[in-house]
Amino acid sequence: MSEEPIDNLTPAERAAKEEQEKLEKKKEEEEQAQLPYSWKQTLQDVDISIPVPKGTRARDLEIVLKKSQFKVALKGQAPIVEDEFSHAIKVDDSTWTVEDQKEVLVHLEKVNQMQWWDSVVKGAPKINTQKIQPENSQLSDLDGETRAMVEKMMASTCRSMIFDQRQKAMNKPDSDTLKKEEMFAKFKQQHPEMDFSNAKFTE
Repeated sequence: MSEEPIDNLTPAERAAKEEQEKLEKKKEEEEQAQLPYSWKQTLQDVDISIPVPKGTRARDLEIVLKKSQFKVALKGQAPIVEDEFSHAIKVDDSTWTVEDQKEVLVHLEKVNQMQWWDSVVKGAPKINTQKIQPENSQLSDLDGETRAMVEKMMASTCRSMIFDQRQKAMNKPDSDTLKKEEMFAKFKQQHPEMDFSNAKFTE
């Protein structure tokens, strides 16, 4: 079910919706704060920061980074985190390091670089990916294949919007209506035995 556009709500409904969103955001922040790590992401990657005891060195750690498995532990102790990744990673492009002997920094490259993660691992509380406000980035930051696909989508959308604006200015059907009319015309050609004399085309 799609949400009611906020512009269509009454002031009371809008206030109730905003209050609900504040409560949901607060709950999400509290859940994320309880995790043994903090994390952030772009469409291409995920960066995780895990506090460890002062003086920790790489040799003191047991870290597993597999396509769908994640484990960080101090040797001889219970894991700080151990679970399946919520989405697949590029193992060869993912790395970890110990910063200032007190923090483990893990960098993950996503396999699907057109998708926001709602959690790092499957067992963790999820965030609302619909509320993510990505940092400004450039197309040049994307890999060649992804950039080409995004540019193609943007160009197609732009052309369609310009065409529809011109058609509207001339009181002519937009691109969606024209496609329907074209499909209807093809259907009539494929079925000459049918009588379409009283048929009406509606949007």
